[in-house]
Amino acid sequence: MSLSFFIEPLDVLYLRGNKLFGEPGSYGESLVPPWPSVAAGAIRSALLVRRGYNLSDFAEGRVTDDAELGSPAKPGTFALAEFQLARRLQNGTVERLFPMPADLSVARTEVNGINVRQISPEAPELQSSSSTMHLAVLPETTRGKPETGYWLPEPQWESYLRGEPVDSGQLVHSSELWAIDERVGVGLDPATRRAADGQLFTVQAIVMRKMGAGESEPEGADAGFVAGITGVNQEQVPDEWMLRFGGDGRGARATATELCQAQPDYQAIARGARARIVLTSPGIFSGGWKPNGCSRNGVPPQFHLGGVRGRLVCAAVPRAEVVSGFDLAAGRPKPAQRAAPAGSVYWLDELDASVDALRKLAERGLWPDPVENEIRRVEGFNRFSFAAW
Repeated sequence: MSLSFFIEPLDVLYLRGNKLFGEPGSYGESLVPPWPSVAAGAIRSALLVRRGYNLSDFAEGRVTDDAELGSPAKPGTFALAEFQLARRLQNGTVERLFPMPADLSVARTEVNGINVRQISPEAPELQSSSSTMHLAVLPETTRGKPETGYWLPEPQWESYLRGEPVDSGQLVHSSELWAIDERVGVGLDPATRRAADGQLFTVQAIVMRKMGAGESEPEGADAGFVAGITGVNQEQVPDEWMLRFGGDGRGARATATELCQAQPDYQAIARGARARIVLTSPGIFSGGWKPNGCSRNGVPPQFHLGGVRGRLVCAAVPRAEVVSGFDLAAGRPKPAQRAAPAGSVYWLDELDASVDALRKLAERGLWPDPVENEIRRVEGFNRFSFAAW
C-alpha cells in the first residue's frame, strides 16, 4: 500500500530537462511534469533529513539507512509508486491528471469543436517493416486540426481504463494548470564566484495555477503534483512536510491525501485474454521502444513478464525522449537514456494471466526479475496501468 501526497509549490519551479544551458544567449526549457526522479529525490532527501542523517555523509557512503533508504548506490525498500500532475479542487479533494494516451486523438472540427477519437489496431493491407502484426490506425470521416496540451482527469481516466468513451468536454488543458515565466540568469565565474562578463541566458520558470488566480472559473483549483511512495514506515512519515523541489531547491509543501485509485476490470481482462498496457511514467526498456519482457525477434513479439504472457500485436509509441538528470551524491550528470514517453500504448492478445498476476505486475511496474537498473526503478520509471481492449 502506498502513501500519497499532494505536492503544492510555494514558489516558481525550475523543472529542467536534459538540454544544457548557461552559455551566452542560451535558452533553458522546463519540462512539465518533470521526470519522476525529481519527486523521488526530493522525498528521499527530506526523509533522510527528518531521520537525522547528514546528507554529505550519506552521499559519500559514511552512513547508510539499510532498511528503507539504503545508500546512493544501493537503495533500500523505498520506491516511488506513482507521480502525476494533479489539482486540488475547492472542496479539498485531490484529482490526478494523466497524460493523454497515444491511442486517443484530440482534434478540433468546425462542426463539433473539440472531440476525442479512438485509435485502433488494424491489419495492414500492404507489406511493411513493422515489428507488429497490426498498425495503430485513426479512422476519420471528417478532417480536423490536431490539438495538444490536454490531460485526462481522474473520472475520464477510469472510463478509458474500462474501454468506455472519453468525454471531450471534461478534458483539462495545460493553460489551466501552469504558466511559463521567463527569467534572465547570469553565468558565474567558477574561480571568482562572481558574475561572468557577457554570460546572460534565459530560463523558463513554471508558475503553477492557484485557486481563484486567473482561471476561467471563479473558484479554480490549486495545481500541483501527486506522489505515492512505498517501502517506508508510515508512522515515520508526517502528514505535512516541506520539500526542496526541482532546480535551485524551490520550496513545496507535501500534504498527505487520500486518493480513489482508478482500476481496470482485471477479471474482464483475464476472461477476454487481451489488454492494453498504458505507460503512466516514462519507460526505460532494454529493447528500446518494446517493453521489458518482449522477445527481441519474431512478429509478433512474445511478451512474458511477472507471470503474464501474451503477444504484442500493436503499439502506439510517440517519439522517444531522453532521460538524464543530475546525481547529487556523485556530483555528476546521470547517464542519458532513451525512454518511451508516458502515454505510450501496447496491445496484447492471447493473454494468459490470472487476476492476481495482473495486479502484481501493475504494482511492480515493467521491470524484470532481477531488476537491471534498481536506481531507476526506485525513481518511479516504467510504471503503467492495464486497460481493457
